[in-house]
Amino acid sequence: MQRSLESLVQLLESYRGRDKVIRTVCYGSQLVGGVLSRRAEADVRSQRLGKSLLLFSAQLSHCRTVLRLFDDLSMLAYSHSYGFGNGEEDAAVRWISVLNNVADQLYYPCEHIAWAADAELIRVKSDKWWLFSTVLWGTSLLLGILRSLRVLLLLRKKLKKRHEGRNSRSQLRRQMRGELLSILSSMADLSNAIHWMPPGFLWAGRFPNWLVGLMGTTSSLIGLIQMNAGSGDQSDTTQSSPE
Repeated sequence: MQRSLESLVQLLESYRGRDKVIRTVCYGSQLVGGVLSRRAEADVRSQRLGKSLLLFSAQLSHCRTVLRLFDDLSMLAYSHSYGFGNGEEDAAVRWISVLNNVADQLYYPCEHIAWAADAELIRVKSDKWWLFSTVLWGTSLLLGILRSLRVLLLLRKKLKKRHEGRNSRSQLRRQMRGELLSILSSMADLSNAIHWMPPGFLWAGRFPNWLVGLMGTTSSLIGLIQMNAGSGDQSDTTQSSPE
């Protein structure tokens, strides 16, 4: 019990860890609140609790948006250190990663402008800037999926080589599991990103609150698992709801 508490405290003391916990609670509240709201006709208490959880989820989402105001420099530092990915062995992985970094970098100012417009700090309409940030988020997720698929293909080829030792093969399988989890996480987030697109685009606007919460909770839990395993992504701050 004490070790679990110490691990939680250590997680909350880091910015990335705290963001992942807030994200998980945010989407978890939306999931439970959405489910309870669906039972509103049968139970008034469920309706009230459901609405309260949805409001709580919205406040946590807003909290994360404000915290991301300070993420530009860390993302810029990461993009600069990666550069054109000269250290990558595969050209496809390299250029997909570069494009992914560009999408992530552009995401922040678009979201900041949208937030400032909603806060009435600047006199512009926030709708188009929220749309830009959602499109960039979805683009980043899609590029992340493509990159993971390419990495999986390369790892699979390495795994088929007979001269690989037992320890090396075990490490390759571990990496493959990590990439599979990344794909599942990104697909869950991408489904929400499409939901937040303008009506008429695929299933935009059709997800009930509980389904948005389910997709987000799934992605968030995978993120916590990956962070615990030491395989969290540096640019994960962009993998969050723009609302």
